[in-house]
Amino acid sequence: MKKITYYIIYGLAYSVSLLPFRLLFLLSDGIFLLVFYVIRYRRKLVWKNLTSCFPEKQEEEIHQIERAFYHWLCDYFAETIKLLSISNESLLRHVEFRGLEQIEKVFDEGRDCAGILGHYGNWEWLSATSLSFSRYPEGVTGLIYHPLYNEAVNQLFIDLRSAHGGLCVPKQDILRHLIKLKRENKHTLFGYISDQSPKWENMHLWLNFLNHDTPVFTGAERIMQKMNNAVFYINMERPSRGHYIFTFKPITLEAAKEPEFAITRRFFQLLEENIRQQPAFYLWTHNRWKRGREEFNRKYDVINGKIIRKEEYK
Repeated sequence: MKKITYYIIYGLAYSVSLLPFRLLFLLSDGIFLLVFYVIRYRRKLVWKNLTSCFPEKQEEEIHQIERAFYHWLCDYFAETIKLLSISNESLLRHVEFRGLEQIEKVFDEGRDCAGILGHYGNWEWLSATSLSFSRYPEGVTGLIYHPLYNEAVNQLFIDLRSAHGGLCVPKQDILRHLIKLKRENKHTLFGYISDQSPKWENMHLWLNFLNHDTPVFTGAERIMQKMNNAVFYINMERPSRGHYIFTFKPITLEAAKEPEFAITRRFFQLLEENIRQQPAFYLWTHNRWKRGREEFNRKYDVINGKIIRKEEYK
């Protein structure tokens, strides 16, 4: 039954992906009207996030960002489904990668790279990065993902992300895969989406991010330091519908030499700059600030660097 469900979902998605971009975006426009005006998908949360992140903006500007966000969100799904059928050559006419020569220079030294990014722009299209390597076409570009509860949808996203050369690795297996690829002398560039809201027991660092006291995820940094990666922030721009510019900006060339949390701090600085340039392309439907420091201090203590629930030792 699970396979049948997958084949049905895949067949529908593939059929939609065959539409030319012009018709695909026309379909996206129709879905926008449904999502924005009828379903009103998470409108209250999006408004709350936008007004609290940009208190300096007037209400009319917030409304413009809100509408542009929902337009982009519908386009994001259309663009992502397109990955199932678009050719490599056609995809490369829609994306531009800048700064890859820096990554290939690291490969020349026999070392590996990590890209760190947020839920901004179409991160799914980064799976085409290796198609733009000039000297390392065999380089492995990896995408770390959190498996979805629905197995059919999870497999569909794996198919989408691997359609143009990306290697999909569940987050719990990433370190093992990196070590294996290192032993095989394969040059790797793995992408880490690192703006998730961490669980209570992983709140080791709080930062001022988008006008909020924000607990941040630091697990990616620990892996990068263990592997001594060269780390690049992936800046995204969307000059027009269906077109993206991905710029790899160096954070550090030797992660192991960086002080604790330095990479994570720099990442959030760059992500906020990116968001403020084109705020409509951030994932505002995510309840990013659902866990606050006051509740954390009420429930947890930090003892010798470990986060312990108070009721466990009192």
